[in-house]
Amino acid sequence: MTADRVLAPEPRPDGSKPKGPASYFASIEKTYGKPIQEWLDLVSTRLDEGGTHMEAVAWLKTEHALGHGHANALVAYVKAKRAG
Repeated sequence: MTADRVLAPEPRPDGSKPKGPASYFASIEKTYGKPIQEWLDLVSTRLDEGGTHMEAVAWLKTEHALGHGHANALVAYVKAKRAG
């Protein structure tokens, strides 16, 4: 686990739906059966190992059978949170 762990977003207090990459998270959990935090941790580790955005997307697709949009949303979310 990395020191700069990217945490999954908390549910919005007003019940509104998230926007951007996080808007995919409910579907990702339902479709693939793992909590978003697990996916975010996997992506973080992969990026820490030197993978690029598209290499991490390809890895999620081949090793974990995620669809392109879901994989891209996870990687984009992690990278955006790390960027600040």
